[in-house]
This record gives sequence, C-alpha cells and structure tokens, in this order.
Amino acid sequence: MEDLKSVIAKNIVALRQGAKLTQSELAERLNYSDKAISKWERAESLPDITVLKAIADLFGVPLDYLVREENDVPAAASEQVNGKHNHRVITTLSVLIVWFVATLAFVLMDMIAPSLKMRYIVFVYALPLSMIVWLVMNSVWFNVRKNYLIISLMMWTGLLSVILTLHCFNIGSWQLLLLGIPGQIAIWLWSKLKCRKEK
Repeated sequence: MEDLKSVIAKNIVALRQGAKLTQSELAERLNYSDKAISKWERAESLPDITVLKAIADLFGVPLDYLVREENDVPAAASEQVNGKHNHRVITTLSVLIVWFVATLAFVLMDMIAPSLKMRYIVFVYALPLSMIVWLVMNSVWFNVRKNYLIISLMMWTGLLSVILTLHCFNIGSWQLLLLGIPGQIAIWLWSKLKCRKEK
C-alpha cells in the first residue's frame, strides 16, 4: 500500500508540474484544499477513486496512468488543463460581449432619444441573451448536465423581460410568471430522463 501511495504521489506531482499548476491551483480545480493536495503528493494519504478519476480527467490521462510506476508526462496534460481554462475565458468574454452591446445600445438610445423611458430595457433583454450564449458554450465545452440550470435561468429571465416590457406599456402581466411553474417542472422532468446508450 505504501508503494502505491508513493507511485500515485509521484504521478500527481509530475502531472501537476507538467501542467505548470501550483498545489493551490490544482486544489481549486478539484474543489479540495491545498493541504489535501500536499498530503497526496507527500504520500501521506490517498485520494479516493472519484478524486483519482477527476485528476485523470483534468489532465487527460487514463485512470491507470496514476497507478503505473513508469510514465512519461503527456504533453496533453498541459494542453488539457490550459484548454479548459481558455474555454472558461472565452465563455466569459462571449457573455461580456452581450453586455457590451447592451451598454452600447443604451448609450446610443440615451444620446438619440433621451426622452425615451424604456432605455433600460436593453439590459433586461441582455439577461436571457447571456443565458443563450452560456448555454451554447456550455453545450460545446463543459458539463451538459448544467444545461438544465442554464435553461431554467433562461426561461425565468425571458419571462421577466416580457413582463417588464409590458409594464412599460402599463399592461399588468405578472401572471406570466405562472407559466414558469409548469416550465420549471418540465425542465426538471427532462433532466431526469435517462438516455439509452446505443450498442
């Protein structure tokens, strides 16, 4: 068992250093403390199997890589970690572009038609548009299970946008929020569907 601890410790250190991550950065990505990472790397304790799987996935190596004594640090480990970081940055920038366009529209409306009272509505519509951008990026690069949360946020912010727009025309429409209840139940049930894998 001590040999296994040492092998796993050596491989975690090699992968982390190959990806140019500090113990703190690795801990943050795994949602653990840097003290836990330090203990694993000093072979004082072993991460459980789910954490080993998360480490293997993070660095783009097979699970058995972590328990083998002779390994070359794969070039993909650094690329995998940096790629995920880049995907997060690109997603954030894409959402910020939506807010930049909304701000630009607000400023132009303020300059062209300062008497228009509905200028703020561009920010209201930026909310569901941000959710759409996030949904697309999440579907391509991240955990698709999070899509259900994003779709819920998109539905509620879309309803809020319509309600606030109608409010600008003095049309009371808070009842539209009631549509969100069956919508949310449908999203929840949809998230519980199990897909059969094709053979």
